[in-house]
Amino acid sequence: MKILCAPTSPYSSKVRMAARYLELDVIEIRVDTNTGPAILVDNNPLGKIPTLLTDDGQSIFDSVAIMHYFDRLKGKKLYPSKNGKRTEAEILEALCDGICDCLLAIVYERRFRDEEKVHQPWIDRQWKKAVSGLNHLSVHLPKIGKRLHGGHFALAATLGYLELRFKGQWEADHSELIAWGREFQRKFPAYGELKPQVGG
Repeated sequence: MKILCAPTSPYSSKVRMAARYLELDVIEIRVDTNTGPAILVDNNPLGKIPTLLTDDGQSIFDSVAIMHYFDRLKGKKLYPSKNGKRTEAEILEALCDGICDCLLAIVYERRFRDEEKVHQPWIDRQWKKAVSGLNHLSVHLPKIGKRLHGGHFALAATLGYLELRFKGQWEADHSELIAWGREFQRKFPAYGELKPQVGG
């Protein structure tokens, strides 16, 4: 299998961590979505990452779809088996992905608009949503048990992206999340290698 991904992408990070955790044999192919490479647009009409190319020629896109594919592939080892616990994990993953949506909206607004056209109220609105999500997570910290699940990887990827793109803007109010990240890395040592980073 091949994962089309980028080292800075939190969604790529999430599926890369899950693949490593599940000991899947995957090849990571770094792509630049801004250039629209053929290997990406030919396999994902949206031209987005991550995109998974399976050994039987199927392309799977959207990180959640990839995570659920991994779960089925490995015999339900990526999400809890009990319905209630699975729902909790899926909600956690959705919340973290939603926070990342807001953070990327801010990054793109600043990166792709001329400085005089950057719309600060839009940035403020997205940041308010992200902070609201982080506040919720700080109060409802997910427990790390014997097994990790998709929600854990989503949260770890989110924290890695915050560290990469928003350093110094969130840590003071979210020491609980920083402690959670350290606990996650003890459980999953490959985090340092697979979290969002420039050139990682």
